Amino acid sequence: MTMIAVLGNGRVGGSLSAALARAGHEVTVADRSPAATADAARTAQIVINATPGASSLERLLALREELEGKILVDVSNATVDGPDGLPAGLLYPGSSLGRQLQDALPGTRVVKTLNTMLYTVMTAPTTLAHPPTAFLSGEDSGAKQVVHGLLEDLGWHRDWVTDLGGIETAQAAEAAVLFVPHVIRSSGFAPFAVSITR
Repeated sequence: MTMIAVLGNGRVGGSLSAALARAGHEVTVADRSPAATADAARTAQIVINATPGASSLERLLALREELEGKILVDVSNATVDGPDGLPAGLLYPGSSLGRQLQDALPGTRVVKTLNTMLYTVMTAPTTLAHPPTAFLSGEDSGAKQVVHGLLEDLGWHRDWVTDLGGIETAQAAEAAVLFVPHVIRSSGFAPFAVSITR
């Protein structure tokens, strides 16, 4: 059992927290209040960032002390939204939210994952017709191994997870969000994910 704090209680955070609790982990979901968020991060071994990507950096910088030495799993995409509310561009072109977080929180082990799919696939990857791919980006190999284990707890087969390398690779994974508005306009909100087939 791992003590996990999920920051963000929307569709993504709620789905992840429920699935991880079913898998046997002790999960705390932090509400928007700074005190509750700090308490949750302080007592957790792993913190999952499921806050809106456009405000994630500011929110997590306020938790620098609480996140020191922790694994931070970043599943958010930092985007500039269009008039329809769908992603129209990247907030950090030439970089990524994952990179920004790692640079701003050098004492925290940031791992980027689960951001290349509709949120329902994060906790139910086997429901798709073809195997999806979950990517890992991060500087700490031990942290990535821990996160790989969490993905297996969420139903991801070991060979469906691809380690892309250091946190600089999060730039490529986050750019996949630019597919999202076009896929949704074409096919609706049916579950989908990026998949690497060989």
